[in-house]
Formats: sequence, structure tokens, C-alpha cells
Amino acid sequence: MASTIILVVFLVFFFLEYSTDLTLTLLNMSYIRKRAGTVPPVYRPFVDEATSLKAAEYAATRSRFSLAAGGFSSLVVLVFVLGGLFGAADRLLASFSLGLYLHGLIYIAGVSLVFSIVGLPFALYGQFVIEERFGFNKMTLGLFFKDRLKSLALSAVIGVPLLLGLFFFMEKTGPWWWLLAFGAFTLIQFVVSLLYPTVIAPLFNKFTPLPDGPLKEKIEALLASLNYKVRGIFVMDGSKRSRHANAYFTGLGRVKRIVLYDTLMKTLTEDELAAVFAHELGHEKRAHVWKNLIAGLIGSAAVFFVLNLLLPWTPLYRAFGFTAPSYHALLVLLGLCSGPFTFFLKPIAAAFSRKHEYEADRFARQALGGDAAPLASALLKLSRDNLSNLHPHPLYSFVHYSHPTLPERIAALEKPMK
Repeated sequence: MASTIILVVFLVFFFLEYSTDLTLTLLNMSYIRKRAGTVPPVYRPFVDEATSLKAAEYAATRSRFSLAAGGFSSLVVLVFVLGGLFGAADRLLASFSLGLYLHGLIYIAGVSLVFSIVGLPFALYGQFVIEERFGFNKMTLGLFFKDRLKSLALSAVIGVPLLLGLFFFMEKTGPWWWLLAFGAFTLIQFVVSLLYPTVIAPLFNKFTPLPDGPLKEKIEALLASLNYKVRGIFVMDGSKRSRHANAYFTGLGRVKRIVLYDTLMKTLTEDELAAVFAHELGHEKRAHVWKNLIAGLIGSAAVFFVLNLLLPWTPLYRAFGFTAPSYHALLVLLGLCSGPFTFFLKPIAAAFSRKHEYEADRFARQALGGDAAPLASALLKLSRDNLSNLHPHPLYSFVHYSHPTLPERIAALEKPMK
């Protein structure tokens, strides 16, 4: 009886998450369709009617694709859950008597592989049909699969020791295993954060120091005025995969660096690039990296605590077709249930992210002597060149957007400085 109730509760939250996303996406598509071809005042110096129509078509196409991909993925999950396939696969693997750890590793890897294969056709279509159609795709099929293989190898190198360590803590360290495992997880997360800029990211892209010239001199002068040192300013060859442009801050401690896409360098003026740099620097100066890391660790601690509570609860496993509690089954159920049972937190996470973007924008304006124009024009050009949605539905952007809408950002930039 308890197992049936658990399954019903899961299905309720599963359909609640799906119907919420479906409703928001349909609202957004309708909102875009009614306004296609119109250009909001803030965009008019940079976006013409033809570009507005193309941006609306791109947003609508991506939305329809998202509905199809999400619907198919949800259907596969339901087939596995209601058909008892998770438990059936576990029982089949148990017949080989592989031992606790090897069984768990193979099971989790197998489930991950199945869902990766399910998503592969959609990833290919999104990259080589939709992105190609709108002129963004620069990736070859060979590079696509090379990236996939590298990601798979990297997941194995990092994931296998993590899983083995987690199984060890669960089995050997008693009732406080979750706290010890959380401590180990935190340490590993810091190590990965330190290694990412110099070891992991270069596996996929080439990073070259920003060349000498007026832009570098402008940025160095900006850094000197702020009395701030950064390990490096790098240009990334993002153009080998996509025409989309971006910039980001990465790393901790001595490996902190700011990365500018080469596509960005081709689009913006030196003043605009300096403004984008100042914005990314603002994330560091306002401690957003550390705040996000701490928030993530608090969430991870809560997850480990919940796992400890659920580990011996037999009805949970039986609800999804497993015959008995197991470490690997618990982790698979975590991945299965995390979305439906936490989707209502999306607006909160998005709101915090938008707050950080506003703070970074304000920092950039202050660092540039109060001049908001270079950052505003940079944002407008990026929105135009990336075919960003000019007309997001307010409710959709409230739930999903990690950045404020561009009219909101420009309005905030134009407010008098305090």
C-alpha cells in the first residue's frame, strides 16, 4: 500500500512539473506569435523588422523542439517507471553476481547510457538542423561525436571514483556516512573547480591569451584602476562549434580567468568588449562565484541528508520495481525524482541569478566611470546576433530566465547612480 502511495505521489509531481513547463512554453509561444515583427523601443537602433521576425521564428522553433524533446523524454521515463523496467534491469544484472560495487557501477552507467541514447537524436537535430537553419552551427559531425566521447571519458574518470567512494561511505561508515560523504564531495568539488580552467576546459576548446593591443591595454588599465589581479584573460575558439557569442568568468584562487569567445571579439568594439569584461569581473568582485558555490554546497548537504533518511525505506524501492534497498537504486531514484520534487524552486534560483546579473551590470558601469552606454550597446548587439527572444512572456521569463530581459537590464543601467 505504501509503495502504491509513493508511486502516485511521484506521478502527481511528475505531471505537475510537465504540465507547468508545457503551459509556460505554450504561453510564451503565443506571446511571441502575437508580437512577431514588432521591435520594442530599446532594440530599435540595432534590430530591424526582418531580424525581429527571424528572432521570433528562432524562438518558436526552439520552443516546439523543446516540447517534442521533453514530451518524448517524459514518455520514456513513464514507460520505465510504470513498466517496472528499472527493477527488471537490476534483477537481470544481479543474476551475474558481480558484487556490490561493480553491480552498482554497471547499473548506473547502463541507465545513464540508455537515457543518453534516447536524447541523442534530439541533440543531433537541434545542432545540425535547427542551429544550421538559422546560421549558428559551425560544428562538424565528427567534432560532435568527439565531444561526446570526451565527455563520456571525463564522466568515467571523475564519476567512477566518486561512485566507488560513495558506496564505501554508505557501506562502511555507519549512520554518519552522509556527512562524511558530503565532506569528501565538497573537497572533490573544489579540486574540480581548480582543475576546470587549466585541465578540463582545454580538452574541448583552445584558449589563447588576449593579444597585445589597444583592447588589452584598455583592460589592463581597468584592472589597475580597480587594484585587481586576474590570472589571465583568454580568447576561446567558440567559433569552431557555433556562431553564438558569449563571455564568462571561471576558476577559483590563483586559476581565476576571464574568457571571451572569439565570436564576441568579431562583433563588439573595444569599448564594448571592455564593458563586457567589466561585467564578468563584477561577478568575481561581488563574490557571485563563492555565493553560488556555497548555495550549491548547502543544497548538496540537504540531498545527502535526505538520501540517508531514504536509504533503508523499502517501500520507496518497491514503488519503482526494485525488490530491496540498494545504494545504486537510491542514486538512480534521486536522479529520477529530483526534477519533479524540486521544480518549484526554479523561480527562486532564477531570481537569485538575475540579482547577480544586475549587480555585475552596476559594477561594470561604476568601473567605467558611470558610463552605461558601452555595456548597453554590447548587450543589444549580442541579443541581435544571438537572435534572442525580443518578446518573452513575463511569467515564462520569471520562471526560466537566469538573466533579466534586455529591456529590464537597460532600464536598470539607465537609472541614476546612487
